[in-house]
Amino acid sequence: MIKSMTGFGRCEISDENRKFTVEMKSVNHRYFDVSIRMPKKLNFFETSIRNLLKQYAQRGKIDIFVSYEDMTENQVSLKYNETLAAEYMDYFKRMAELFSLENDIRVSSLSRYPEVLTMEEQVLDEEELWNALKKALEGAFTQFVETRITEGENLKTDIIAKLDEMLAAVAFIEERSPAIVAEYRVKLEDKVKEVLTNSQLDENRIAAEVVIFADKICTDEEIVRLKSHIENMRTTLSSSDGIGRKLDFIAQEMNREANTILSKANNLEVSNRAIDLKTHIEKVREQIQNIE
Repeated sequence: MIKSMTGFGRCEISDENRKFTVEMKSVNHRYFDVSIRMPKKLNFFETSIRNLLKQYAQRGKIDIFVSYEDMTENQVSLKYNETLAAEYMDYFKRMAELFSLENDIRVSSLSRYPEVLTMEEQVLDEEELWNALKKALEGAFTQFVETRITEGENLKTDIIAKLDEMLAAVAFIEERSPAIVAEYRVKLEDKVKEVLTNSQLDENRIAAEVVIFADKICTDEEIVRLKSHIENMRTTLSSSDGIGRKLDFIAQEMNREANTILSKANNLEVSNRAIDLKTHIEKVREQIQNIE
């Protein structure tokens, strides 16, 4: 099952304490290029996010956007430092005795002294936070892969159609080549007859010239290799993930053979079909650039 490198995914997970929203998109790229944007308090999860993503994608430029709402941020606890309060009271007592002053400290006054009463935010549970974020990520990644598979199947259908058109062009060239040699022999004989009106044709010389011409325009090897490449690409399209680079290499080899066929073409019809062949190959290469 092939995958396109173009995809989109979104998932939102929420409970009474927090809400995660994950959105992601991707386009084609030679390598695995990931960009993650998320709140600073989640930055320590970046490596875990990248490792998780590698289970879903192998190639492409992928942008991930994570938003986070924490409903527990305003839930703080009040902490009373009894030891520190006792120290304050002890010093107040000693000061009152030393300076003969009235010890007029009240509870409301004592509570306002530094560190006697403090406000503390609830400590984040990293494991709990990661489990919630992971659930949102997996939901977005799953949808992301589904869109890639759908687009990949469309690409596969289009490429196979172009491979069929390429085979039709190759079949025409293969069928037309022997006729071109025969036509060349007839033309050569006619030209020789015009020059040697009253002389006998040298059949051996004619045959030798035809053999040289036939060898010059022969594309049997190129056609055999091109057919093999087309079949190899068709087989590869039915393989598992990560076939983009292999398909691109096969397309380069196909283009090489098509160039040779075009350079050997000595007939307008064959030249036109060879040009059509190169056009189909270029279209296939463009589509392959979007396959993971």
